[in-house]
Amino acid sequence: MRFERREHRSIALVIATPLIAIGAALALAGVLTAVAGAPVLEAYWLILKSAFGSRLSATETLTRATPLILTGLAAAVAFRARLWNIGAEGQLYLGAITVAWASSQFLGDLPGLVQIPLLLLLGALAGMTLLLVPLWMRLRFTVDEVVTTLLLNFVAVLLVSMLIDTVLKDPMAFGWPQSQPVADAAMLPKLLARSRLHLGLGIAVVLAIVLAFVQSRTVFGMQSRAAGLNPEGAVFAGVPLKGTLVIVACISGGLAGLAGAVEVMGVQGYVTTELSPGFGYSGIVVAMLANLNPLGVVLAALFTATMFVGADGMSRSLGIPSYIADVIVALSLLTMLVAVFFTQYRIRR
Repeated sequence: MRFERREHRSIALVIATPLIAIGAALALAGVLTAVAGAPVLEAYWLILKSAFGSRLSATETLTRATPLILTGLAAAVAFRARLWNIGAEGQLYLGAITVAWASSQFLGDLPGLVQIPLLLLLGALAGMTLLLVPLWMRLRFTVDEVVTTLLLNFVAVLLVSMLIDTVLKDPMAFGWPQSQPVADAAMLPKLLARSRLHLGLGIAVVLAIVLAFVQSRTVFGMQSRAAGLNPEGAVFAGVPLKGTLVIVACISGGLAGLAGAVEVMGVQGYVTTELSPGFGYSGIVVAMLANLNPLGVVLAALFTATMFVGADGMSRSLGIPSYIADVIVALSLLTMLVAVFFTQYRIRR
């Protein structure tokens, strides 16, 4: 028995891959749910109901999905070009603290129509900068970016922790370590009254559509795919590999930094070290579930947000740990990797 690479993958197979992976993950997680003493079908129904059963829960799920779309896009763009950006979490935090610093210290008096685009741009530039450093180390010294981007996550979070406990500390926070808040004019408009759903969702979806077009219909999209599929062949064909990777890093890091900016300007209003419950790392799972497709990232982020938001309500109703959501998401990633392998290879006897 041997594995033989498929020469062609049908569209139906590509579409079915994530669905099969998620179904397998739910089946495996169902075993654990049953062991915990809860009815499996009722548990999954309660997850869905808790995530979309009311106006409040539906808007919270969409709000939770917004940063996941952006970090998922950041990972998808980078991975497509074989740039292993594991540092979206740190880039998110750097984008967030840059926005809080700029709004509270310099731009707070500007009107919202001017301040909001400037802050979003600064947040993206901050995330972009943090990824360009590991890329430079890879291109100059062949340092593995998996290690450098991962370690820079801790550097960024510790830097934010220092800043919000010193020069950017909010004097009105009663000693609690949080940054000075962004100006009221810098907060993103709400899409629905009496909810936390904000304009960031629209920005994320538009960016997903734009990236889907860029990857499938532009020369740069072809070059980035070629860089990921066969770097040596891409160079031989005339693709400027280093320049392509620099652009990819700018897009990927910028999207992750933008996620931090959007989370601060749309939801929190200030920065703490608990700003992100792992949006950067979850973005990797989202990108893999989407098979690195920008439009698929939107659906994968919605699925992941549904699991996280819905599991809380299910846990309260059935008395089983809400960590089942983490199990489902992790199993989805593992089953997706297996499914992707079998879409690329077939078994021959």
